[in-house]
Amino acid sequence: MIYMKFQIAVIGGGPAGYTAAETAGKAGMSVVLFEKNCVGGVCLNEGCIPTKTLLYSAKVYDTACHAGKYAVKVEQPEFDLSKIVARKAKVVRKLVLGIKNRLKDCCVTVVQGEAQVVDAHTIRCGEESYECEKLILCTGSETFVPPVPGIGQVDYWTHREALDNKEVPRSLAVVGGGVIGMEFASFFCSLGVPVTVIEMMDEILQGTDPELAALLREEYTRRGVKFLMGTKVTSLAPVADGISISFEKQGEVGSLEAHKVLMSVGRRPVTHGFGLEGLGLKCNQHGVPEVNEFMQASLPDVYICGDLNGRSLLAHTAVRQAEVAVHHILGKPDKMSYRSIPSVVYTNPEIASVGASEEALKLMEIDYRCIQLPMAYSGRFVAENEGVNGVCKIFVDDEDYLLGVHLLGNPASELIVMAAMMIEDGRKLSDWKRYVFPHPTVGEIFREAE
Repeated sequence: MIYMKFQIAVIGGGPAGYTAAETAGKAGMSVVLFEKNCVGGVCLNEGCIPTKTLLYSAKVYDTACHAGKYAVKVEQPEFDLSKIVARKAKVVRKLVLGIKNRLKDCCVTVVQGEAQVVDAHTIRCGEESYECEKLILCTGSETFVPPVPGIGQVDYWTHREALDNKEVPRSLAVVGGGVIGMEFASFFCSLGVPVTVIEMMDEILQGTDPELAALLREEYTRRGVKFLMGTKVTSLAPVADGISISFEKQGEVGSLEAHKVLMSVGRRPVTHGFGLEGLGLKCNQHGVPEVNEFMQASLPDVYICGDLNGRSLLAHTAVRQAEVAVHHILGKPDKMSYRSIPSVVYTNPEIASVGASEEALKLMEIDYRCIQLPMAYSGRFVAENEGVNGVCKIFVDDEDYLLGVHLLGNPASELIVMAAMMIEDGRKLSDWKRYVFPHPTVGEIFREAE
């Protein structure tokens, strides 16, 4: 058995893991990174990047189909799903190679295999053991599939199968109207697939501003997507042409059939399979390790970054957490803040939010004012969105400090970072007036708010 010594050992090569490894490596520390599958984690290999690649192809196809609205004639636009999926794979390969090269440039030792934690300073992988001064755990999250009766007898999809599918389904039922469910509903709707979204709650996209979520649902209803809200799936069964779905809605039972079923009810931290239980860390009632503002667990030499700590299951949060953890190890002043973590739904149109929601402000009994503007206040938005509108909602306190910003309309994902920086830095609504925005841009909508 060979023992190798490193200053930092990182388990998990997703956004948190590779960021931690790269940051520490750049600082001159000796780092070993363990990854059992592919560097890049779920986000790069089967999550954020591949889904957005598919969604962009769908957006281009949508644009071609509706080019007449912009006085452009396109004869019978077509798509090739197998080539869309092939392009997705090419994009992923390119980005994975880029991360591998960055880790190599930082002299990070990458070990392919399943790491097992022996204690806070020892990791075993295969026949070899590794010693470390600090341990950073970044094992990510996994798809949660509910134990619906009959699920073991049907060929259902998770996001992984949906991403690699090369044949257009005759119909699709999406169980779960969260971010993943709505993004896949958007993609397949654009390809002309009859889509039904089944959601237990009364509205899609829980945690999103309910008014904007309702507007997005209405837009996709107009495009032909069917929504069963407040509906619980009670069983699944195979039938000749796909899958039969039984459900209950407000005490009444019903059923429908779909060629394919996508299960997308959520994700949960991966807390098993690598020896976490042997560390004896302080955990919450769900078995998720607790961390402080420096990402330290209850053992001071162990840090928990990314989805494993359960604070915010988002790739960009994971990246920031990893930076904070390594900075703390290096003795640099830094700590994690969650006040301005943006969230985005990459449907068409997009929804993006940052800061407090109206519901949260009411629960906290914070006095606030809501400024709501149509995105048509932006000339650029009107020029590029024929017959489409959007909404900008801004919440401020009684001194006009920004509390939350919520957007519906493209390109919300690119605009929301401006609001995030303002909230993080404790800026007032009037501060936007001091900045000169290029004209015309959709971002000018922020200067209109008062």
